[in-house]
Amino acid sequence: MSKKVVTLGEIMLRLSTPDFKRFVQSDSFDVTYGGGEANVSAALCNYGLNGTFVTKVPNNPIGQSAINHLRRYGVDTQFIVRGGDRLGIYFLETGASMRASQVVYDRAGASIADVNIDEFDFDKILDGAVWFHTTGITPALSDKAAALTEAALKAAKAKGITTSIDLNYRKKLWSKEKAREVMSRLCQYVDVCIGNEEDADTTLGFKAKDTDVTKGELNLEGFKDVFHQMKEKFNFKFIASSLRESHSASDNGWSALVYDGKEFYHTKQYQVRIVDRVGSGDSFASGLIYGLVTGMSMQDAAEFGVAASALKHTIPGDLNHATLSEVKDLMKGDGSGRVQR
Repeated sequence: MSKKVVTLGEIMLRLSTPDFKRFVQSDSFDVTYGGGEANVSAALCNYGLNGTFVTKVPNNPIGQSAINHLRRYGVDTQFIVRGGDRLGIYFLETGASMRASQVVYDRAGASIADVNIDEFDFDKILDGAVWFHTTGITPALSDKAAALTEAALKAAKAKGITTSIDLNYRKKLWSKEKAREVMSRLCQYVDVCIGNEEDADTTLGFKAKDTDVTKGELNLEGFKDVFHQMKEKFNFKFIASSLRESHSASDNGWSALVYDGKEFYHTKQYQVRIVDRVGSGDSFASGLIYGLVTGMSMQDAAEFGVAASALKHTIPGDLNHATLSEVKDLMKGDGSGRVQR
């Protein structure tokens, strides 16, 4: 029986402009569904684990469509609660070259923001799980969603389940001050902390020295200083950060740094030509989780996560449909893109 990983968060309807068009040009949108924790569950199922996703969606055809979207990729949706008013929406305009991508949210009043802890039986949901994952997006949705996230983390810790959080700060959802207050409380129950340099600063107040991603340069010593601070305050087992060098909206350098409290490991770097970067951080998180759940070393788990997320940049939509063999081949150095016959 495959190992069970539970994730908690919001799934949204994504409406994206086709063919790199701007919003003002578009007469239609491409439809898909996604959200940080849902993306992680789908990727883990893709690698052969049991990804179980927990959320609340409206009891209407749009909520059902979101559930169906996850089911087609093997995600266990049995614990999703139905109720509330609506499914959140986000609009995506994909950038190119020097024009950045844009996201417009329409998620106020979403079902997941109006939740009560007693709607979820975490003892049952977490039964048999080896890992629990969430992100900083979920507690940002509402005080009720923050309370639900805390309850889930506490329940997982009480069962001895490894817990992880991807910091994922969203300035359109809450202030830095509120984020630091809530996330500092949640991180008491977290074993593995994942997030980039900006998120560590905005959500927890740890700043990397002399690092500016807009310059296309990385200062690894600055990250190491931040990781030391995070380890000292929260005693995380692992701290991981994806490292993006943004040369343009079309071309990025992509790698990661992982720390286990003793050793730092910087992965190989990929130069990615971007088709769709949304969900790439989730792909790194799911790859790292897969590696650690299946017994890989910290180094191999980090390399798996980076290879998986490098491939995600080439795939439209929120979900990463790269296969286990494709990720492993890329880890071994086969990034030629030659036709596979």
